Amino acid sequence: MTAIKHALQRDIFTPNDERLLGIVNVCKAGKKKKNCFLCATVSTERPVQVKVVKVKKSDKGDFYKRQQTWELRDLTEVDAKDANKENPEFDLHFEKVYRWLASSTAEKNSFISCIWKLNQRYLRKKVEFVNVSSQLLEESVPSGESQSVAGGDEDALDDYQELSTREEQDIEGMMEVCEYAISNAEAFAEQLSKELQVLDGANIQSIMASEKQVNILMQLLDEALGEVDTIEGKLSSYEEMLQSVKDQMDQISQSNRLIQISNTNNGKLLDEIQFLVNYMDLSKGHIRALQDGDLTSPKGIEACINASEALLQCMNVALRPGHDKLSAVKQQQLLFADLRDTFARRLTNHLNNVFVHQGHDQSSTLSQHTAELTLPKHNPLHRDLLRYAKLMEWLKNTHREKYEGLSRTYVDYMSRLYEREIKDFFEIAKIKMAGTTKEAKGKFGLHGSSGKLTGSTSSLNKLTVQGSNSRRSQSSSLLDMGNMSASDLDVADRTKFDKIFEQVLSELEPLCLAEQDFISKFFKLQQHLTVTPPLAQPEAEETDGGMSSRVPPQAEHRHSFSSEKDLVRLMMNKIFQSIETELNSLIALGDKIDSFNSLYMLVKMSHHVWTAENVDPASYLSTTLGNVLVTVKRNFDKCISGQIRQMEEEKISKKSKVGILPFVTRFEEFAELAETIFRNAERRGDLDKAYVKLIRAVFMNVEKVANESQKTPRDVVMMENFHHIFSTLSRLKISCLDTERREAKHKYTDHLQSYVINSLGQPLEKLNHFFEGVEARVAQGVREEEVSYQLAFNKQELRKVIKEYPGKEVKKGLDNLYKKVDKHLCEEESLLQVVWHSMQDEFIRQYKHFEDLIGRCYPGSGITMEFTIQDMLEYFSSIAQSH
Repeated sequence: MTAIKHALQRDIFTPNDERLLGIVNVCKAGKKKKNCFLCATVSTERPVQVKVVKVKKSDKGDFYKRQQTWELRDLTEVDAKDANKENPEFDLHFEKVYRWLASSTAEKNSFISCIWKLNQRYLRKKVEFVNVSSQLLEESVPSGESQSVAGGDEDALDDYQELSTREEQDIEGMMEVCEYAISNAEAFAEQLSKELQVLDGANIQSIMASEKQVNILMQLLDEALGEVDTIEGKLSSYEEMLQSVKDQMDQISQSNRLIQISNTNNGKLLDEIQFLVNYMDLSKGHIRALQDGDLTSPKGIEACINASEALLQCMNVALRPGHDKLSAVKQQQLLFADLRDTFARRLTNHLNNVFVHQGHDQSSTLSQHTAELTLPKHNPLHRDLLRYAKLMEWLKNTHREKYEGLSRTYVDYMSRLYEREIKDFFEIAKIKMAGTTKEAKGKFGLHGSSGKLTGSTSSLNKLTVQGSNSRRSQSSSLLDMGNMSASDLDVADRTKFDKIFEQVLSELEPLCLAEQDFISKFFKLQQHLTVTPPLAQPEAEETDGGMSSRVPPQAEHRHSFSSEKDLVRLMMNKIFQSIETELNSLIALGDKIDSFNSLYMLVKMSHHVWTAENVDPASYLSTTLGNVLVTVKRNFDKCISGQIRQMEEEKISKKSKVGILPFVTRFEEFAELAETIFRNAERRGDLDKAYVKLIRAVFMNVEKVANESQKTPRDVVMMENFHHIFSTLSRLKISCLDTERREAKHKYTDHLQSYVINSLGQPLEKLNHFFEGVEARVAQGVREEEVSYQLAFNKQELRKVIKEYPGKEVKKGLDNLYKKVDKHLCEEESLLQVVWHSMQDEFIRQYKHFEDLIGRCYPGSGITMEFTIQDMLEYFSSIAQSH
């Protein structure tokens, strides 16, 4: 490889002013071709250019030639394939990837190392070396003699230096003196050797001539050493003198250090005393306020608040290590604890008295609200108690047990107070609701109990359920009784019920929100912390009676809550534990009075739930109203199911015509009422679902009644009722029932056409049969012009049949048909003229069809009908006018 390297350097790179630093024998990977050499070169001229050259042996001779050249700066990646195993393959990434197979792994590693060195020295370009051993790159750093050919050449290149200008001039002068230097190098070298020997001899003689001067210099050095000894003796005496001074200064320094330590300790002691005096001293005014302060006046409460905050600050001061061992500190802590307990006891007793006092005052005002549907306001109580909010916060931080006891006392007191108020409030609401039914029964003479209302749900239900059921089922029989119809009375009752229910919810909402806001502020339950609640009394599961049971007191303190919001909700549940029960009872009463009341309740309750969730989704009011809304929705679903069940149980009279079915009329009334109630409601989706259920039931039961009808034809029942349904849906424009509206129109149109066709077959029955036979013969293959040769359908038979239907007989038959249609149709829908006009069109269509058959099957016979189309139009018009 060395011989090849020198040959390449001589033949290829030297003529191009390049030096060969690395070489590897390769061939292309995966292909059987002749070997070639990859060479790493640098230019001898500056700036240095680094290249990778592919050299290949010529096919014509025994010399090498350059085949391809790449600039090293274009190299982006070197992939050695495997850093751990010996693998002669490697890739060079220039403008594309070149894959090579080296003759040996050692040559590959040497060439990659050379590439890395050249990149580090000349380019400093970020070339990726992939799957290359880090040890190989570390060994490539020039730290001694290189073991590879490329390394040695590079070190030689590093040692090379250009001659300076003076050196070039000296060499040129020497070569001019010795002109034979170029022609005879040995003579020139011998001449240089002789001159070097002459110079060495001159140097030796010069050194020997300076020996005398050296001796003189040695003598001077000896004299200097003597002077140095003298100076050292004097310095020793001075050192002994300074040592005594040093000892004295050390004593003075030690004394000063002790004085400084004493001053520092005194300063620290003063700081500690000032700290204790400043942070653990409570003024006499604060002590008096805590012991005997007035808890009734605003000034006294403010003084107590300031004193309690000062006491809490003194008790919470962060003592430094060792302070707790001082007797004065212990005495202060005992004093603070005694003041804390004393003031906590005074505050607890006073607030308990305030609760009792306010309770008596509030109870005395209950009588003022008994006749009105309003709830007493507790704003004065809240305003008076909020003055103690900061003291409650102090009590919460210092005496947790007393704070929890006060919380329980307040909740127990308020739960009893609110239970009485809410019970009385709902009793009035129930009486007002039931009163509307009593008035209705008194005016229309409906049977039912008129006894005194006791306020209980069961007695109210007994008073109202019979009257409400009979009013709904017999509304048609009461239209002429009194100045107001039953339907008008239903609307009035429902409107009054709606107002009462809205007033109930409007009274409860501010009451709950005000109480929850007060609890949060008074008991300081606004931060999200994990606490042990003063009231661990969650509601138990509902029993069969709907009432909630209380958890035993010993289990109260074993519950923990994730946030104080849960504690607020728990206190609200305890205080207003009767609201949900009373609301459910009121809803049940309203539903028994009139099942349609569930529509009003669903809209109102949904609106109030939506409002409460916008204020606070996790509030007690939102949760409670949401639970009650489930009950209302269930009653609404029961109302819809009841309407459907009533349709299925509908019975019709077999002796009278059907007309518009009662449940079709009831659906119209329901839709009109519902559209009025749900005009801007939040839960429109519930009504849309109910609409779909009801209309499907109406469709199914109309068809059922039509199939069972004996007095009225099926087509008439279907036509009239689906026309009524189509008219109702078109007028109300209920978007979710567009498909059903189109279906109703389709059914109405189909059955109208069916009824007209079936009815018209009777006045011209023989003529119909005759032409049906003609069409049958044509269908069997008889030519139309040959039908007249058939014995049963010849011209004489045709004339005989036509003579049976002169104009007078036709008019008589149409008159009888009009009377029969009039008997079939009901007056409510006013479809008689529509049907009569459709019959006229159908009759004309049949007439033209008969004429067409006569023209095709009896050509040139001159046979025509006994009456014309103009005659028919006059018949239909005169019959309609006469009736």
